[in-house]
Amino acid sequence: MNISGESLLVILAVGIAAGWLAAQIVQGTGLGLVGDLVVGIAGAFIASWIFPQLGIHFGSGIVSEIVEAAIGAILLLLIIRLVRPRSRWGGSWGGVWRR
Repeated sequence: MNISGESLLVILAVGIAAGWLAAQIVQGTGLGLVGDLVVGIAGAFIASWIFPQLGIHFGSGIVSEIVEAAIGAILLLLIIRLVRPRSRWGGSWGGVWRR
């Protein structure tokens, strides 16, 4: 498989955009920029596998690719949220103590 530099740049841009969009929709995941990129790219792979199986087609172009990848990333983030154990203290890094 031969991927050009432009194709790689487009894949990374779609991954970042889709991961960021999915993180905004599914709040509370907090994976950071690299995590959003990985989730966005993995979401694109998930969506490119699931949607043809269901007979769903969003069209062509960069916007439809971002939407498709974001939907796949949202599914992935929801699965991560279900599997990832919650903190015993109920807070996040740098959280404020509550009484």
